[in-house]
Amino acid sequence: MHAFATPGPEGTKATIEAVRECLGRRNIERVVVATTTGRTAVAFAEALPDVQIVAVTHNVGFHGGDEFELEASHAEALERLGVPIVTCLHALSGVGRSISRTFGGITGPELIAHALRMLGQGMKVCVECAAMAADAGALPTDRDAICVGGTGRGADTAVVLRPAHAGSLLDLRIREVLCLPKVAGS
Repeated sequence: MHAFATPGPEGTKATIEAVRECLGRRNIERVVVATTTGRTAVAFAEALPDVQIVAVTHNVGFHGGDEFELEASHAEALERLGVPIVTCLHALSGVGRSISRTFGGITGPELIAHALRMLGQGMKVCVECAAMAADAGALPTDRDAICVGGTGRGADTAVVLRPAHAGSLLDLRIREVLCLPKVAGS
């Protein structure tokens, strides 16, 4: 496992290499990539043409308004590369965040998100995107996959996991951590 000194997009190339190395030694068919603008998913799809990439984006309105953050040029490139794009409600926030903002407190999914962040933001993103992709029908739950996430932009975390739908999230199993940034303060 590789541990980056700092989180963020600087780790994207090394994360791609960690995923490539894992694909060479494991029989994995899909790599789920969290992507906001689409740039990270395009980078993975171009670097790993022999595996099915699944791009998972923020839902429309994630930061308020009716904005879709996926850039048109990246969406076109992903379509050309045969990459399905999953855009749906975030599995670990969604409606729960609305309840917390309105009434205070914390919901179960938000508690899971905070616990996963103890291993870094990218770990939370990996688990959440795996559930979102499974819920959208883009990721089978009967075989392992690689999931890639990050802190802010780019990719700094990759794990092999057995995905689960959001409704059975606690059945998801992390099999191997390929890379992640050192957690702040460690």
